[in-house]
Amino acid sequence: MTERPQAAARTSAADVAAIRRDFPILRQTVHGRPLVYLDNASTTQKPQAVIDRIVRFYSEENANVHRGLHQLSQLATEAYENARETVRRFINAPAVREVVFTRGTTESINLVAQAYGGVHVRADDEIVISVLEHHSNIVPWQILCEQRGARLRVIPMSDDGELDLNAYERMLSDRTRIVSIAHVSNAIGTVNPIQRIVALAHERGIPALVDGAQAVGHVPIDVQALGADFYAFSGHKMLGPTGIGVLYGRSSLLDGMPPYQSGGEMISAVTFDKTTYQAPPHRFEAGTPAIAEAVGLSAAIDYLETLDLDARGRLEQELLTYATAALSSIPGLRIVGTAGQKAGILSFTVEGVHPHDVASILDREGIAVRAGHHCCQPLMARLGLPATVRASFALYTTREEIDALVAGLHKVLEIFR
Repeated sequence: MTERPQAAARTSAADVAAIRRDFPILRQTVHGRPLVYLDNASTTQKPQAVIDRIVRFYSEENANVHRGLHQLSQLATEAYENARETVRRFINAPAVREVVFTRGTTESINLVAQAYGGVHVRADDEIVISVLEHHSNIVPWQILCEQRGARLRVIPMSDDGELDLNAYERMLSDRTRIVSIAHVSNAIGTVNPIQRIVALAHERGIPALVDGAQAVGHVPIDVQALGADFYAFSGHKMLGPTGIGVLYGRSSLLDGMPPYQSGGEMISAVTFDKTTYQAPPHRFEAGTPAIAEAVGLSAAIDYLETLDLDARGRLEQELLTYATAALSSIPGLRIVGTAGQKAGILSFTVEGVHPHDVASILDREGIAVRAGHHCCQPLMARLGLPATVRASFALYTTREEIDALVAGLHKVLEIFR
């Protein structure tokens, strides 16, 4: 089995200073100032335990997986398949065969859109998403609708960023073939009531996909408790490497889905007359997979499991409350997205200053934030904004970093006023 990391020998998950020591990149300076990294919704930093595990794989175990008879191939295969079991345990999937490795959330959603939707969606059918979605949970369904002559239905939201569940319930009909909803909005931090959303779909026999990219790594995820038929997430947003993601899918659904891509590994037998395919999950993992990245993801999960994610979630909420109050005191600053349930994401605008200018000035102070539409152009249109500045938190974020952000924003005001 994969070794568990030794990095997090601490008495409390609240010991943020100890956690920060596990992340070497946080020790650097930017423009001569200590790095304040507040772009975690885009990608998280990696603990030394993850870095070391990837190095060890390439140093000691590197080989292609499956079918190899030599020792290195067996070691690599064991590490790769152990990573799948680690993921299964982490999200409480019923069976390891329900864990498909992908390149990330984007590929996971595309896989479902084409492999599930391609079978079940026909002309005049409907697919339900929400106005909060990332482009990755809009465009694959638009493409499917264009291919099949189906229709995309969009759940509206209130001005504070909460979905209108009454409107959602009215949308569901005998024509609805799938519901696909973000667990957490990457742009404004709204935490959607996923259990209720899924339950309403299931009352009509409609499957539901959940985009969990912004939830995994922040709160415990139990796909069985959520009721999700599909759950997609990315390794790099939960302390793991880029280029690796996961699609959880119910066995009963995966079994009926054709391959999304074809090539090596996903086949059982090939002749020039006919090809037969492997059972899930390997049916959906064509070609040489991201082996080291899967092993790195496993190490990231091991690291997270040395912490108390419930306690970390409470601390993140305390940090969000602190940051919301601090930013609200800045003249001309407007927080965008004020839902009652939010994750550690603060989107905001500064009156009279373009978000890109805000981000550039903050960068000179060593503060990394994101500015733009956050791959949510329909949401920005609903808000009547071209872009926002986004500060997003992780388990290593401190109050002192929020204070640095506030000081940086006051410098923005000094420059423009």
